[in-house]
Amino acid sequence: MNTRVEAMMEQVKVLTAEERVALLDALSEFVSPPDAEWETAWAKECEDRLGAYERGEIEAEDFDVVMARMRREFLAK
Repeated sequence: MNTRVEAMMEQVKVLTAEERVALLDALSEFVSPPDAEWETAWAKECEDRLGAYERGEIEAEDFDVVMARMRREFLAK
């Protein structure tokens, strides 16, 4: 790490959690600017999935249960 980055990291260490999240969001947009077409497609996908769930066409799984299964299947190897 160069000295400029190290100096910035020292400044980051004194930020609140909320300020760190805001900084991460800003850096993320700087590195990978938002793609309006992708965001529109993802919003439609979310609406479609929610609608299917509400109509009983798909079931939901508990996050913790899924994560435990994923850990067993993929991290145990």
